[in-house]
Amino acid sequence: MSYAFAVATVFLLFFGLGVRRDRRRFGNAVHLGLAVTFLGIGLLAGIEDAPPGVAETVMICGLLVLGLGPVVLAGLLTANGVKMVRKEGRRPANLLALLAGLGMFGVMVLAVAAAATDSWALQTLVVTLLLILGYVSFLFVCFVGYAFLYGRMRIRRDADYVVVLGSGLIGGRRVPPLLASRLDRGREVHERLAAYERRDGDAPVLITSGGQGPDEEVPESHAMADYLVERGFPSVALVREDRSRTTEENMLFSKELMERERPGSSCVIVTNNFHAFRAAILARRAGVNGQVVGSPTAAYFWPSATIREFAAVFLQYKVVNLGILLTLILLGVLVWASR
Repeated sequence: MSYAFAVATVFLLFFGLGVRRDRRRFGNAVHLGLAVTFLGIGLLAGIEDAPPGVAETVMICGLLVLGLGPVVLAGLLTANGVKMVRKEGRRPANLLALLAGLGMFGVMVLAVAAAATDSWALQTLVVTLLLILGYVSFLFVCFVGYAFLYGRMRIRRDADYVVVLGSGLIGGRRVPPLLASRLDRGREVHERLAAYERRDGDAPVLITSGGQGPDEEVPESHAMADYLVERGFPSVALVREDRSRTTEENMLFSKELMERERPGSSCVIVTNNFHAFRAAILARRAGVNGQVVGSPTAAYFWPSATIREFAAVFLQYKVVNLGILLTLILLGVLVWASR
């Protein structure tokens, strides 16, 4: 038990040092997840010393979570996936929650079949799949947990710029609700920064960042700026970055504008809440001195969007992650062949 607490303390120390160094690192999420995991192991190891009835209650709750939790989660993901398809269409990105839910049900069916048929090959396959799912699920929980904490950090007061990241337009020129949420949040942040007394006396500037897609009549940044101006935002406080096509380019091209006008400046970047942590990782990689904040998103949109964001972060570290997955698959093959 003491060893588990000692390991948890070490990872918690790594987490604290990582946050102090840079809050936008995915390693912070992993260190926090490992600290919580070993803390839980330590608490469970000491449950036998708890007052009478506590150990039995914890065991029953644990069995219920392990037994019913995956079924409930798979059902919720499947139902959400169906709703997502109905509201947003059948694009691949909108199918992620549905596929995740059906995939979980598929693994459960395989597990039941393996237990019923006593097949060595099927049992090995199920164990290998569970190990892979366990690894991916641990990273996903780390991602979601730390993203939640990151999104609640206090907004810095000394930023020179507010950068609002673009997304697709409706009908080639109109701002959709998802993007309007970002713009409204960006305006709120800008007003908050403008209310602070600044040492240099320069007012903060809002950058709308987004280029023109093949199905768009105007650059996203222009439609975004028009949206703000039509609602009373001062045009003199606006700058348009109209070359970017991806989030990475949003960061790089916005950084060029900021460095050209105010070298060494800092910023607050605004996107939707499900996208905030990955955007923060990309901002760090691009060398942008900025904090990322999120705007509200419709609840039904969140599961598929979060899975998509996690998948993108997972593949950013593909050498390590895919290496571990291939190792688990190889171990499964070796176990199967050893019989």
